[in-house]
Amino acid sequence: MDQSVIVFCYRKIIDANSSSPWEKLVFDDSYLEFRMQFQNFNKERKCFTFAELIRQQADAERLHFLVSPSVSGYIQQLRGQIPDVVDVLGKQFLNFSRYRFELINSDIRHAQGHQVAINFYSSSMNWYHTIGNTLLLSEDSAESTDEDSAIQTYLYQLQPFVSIHTLKLNP
Repeated sequence: MDQSVIVFCYRKIIDANSSSPWEKLVFDDSYLEFRMQFQNFNKERKCFTFAELIRQQADAERLHFLVSPSVSGYIQQLRGQIPDVVDVLGKQFLNFSRYRFELINSDIRHAQGHQVAINFYSSSMNWYHTIGNTLLLSEDSAESTDEDSAIQTYLYQLQPFVSIHTLKLNP
């Protein structure tokens, strides 16, 4: 059966309106760390937002990296499973191999202005076919040893904030 190998990216945005306990912890700890790290770049106290600071100091882009460790423990709690992304049966099925934390914006005066994104990159998946508006997938590591062996598959319909990050076409 023909297949291509794909990697998905899920962009999870967390802000003051996020409701799950996990999201609230990520929000609170990343905001606290942002405020502490912000001081190192704003010694003259001229800026109040991440966007203002970036416009004035190019090296303030390092804040993405410097704030990231504040959420790493929460990422580990996910045990390698991408949150919120489910197959047509409503089950989580995508594992992530890496992630990238990103500050979208923040304001040291108001927590309401704090917004971050965590971009989860899935492990490689085999994409066999598109059936209607769903993708027929299996884990890339799932291999059958002979033609009679079955492979665990998933039917997945793309949802908001999920994209195909990379695609490797197999002839």
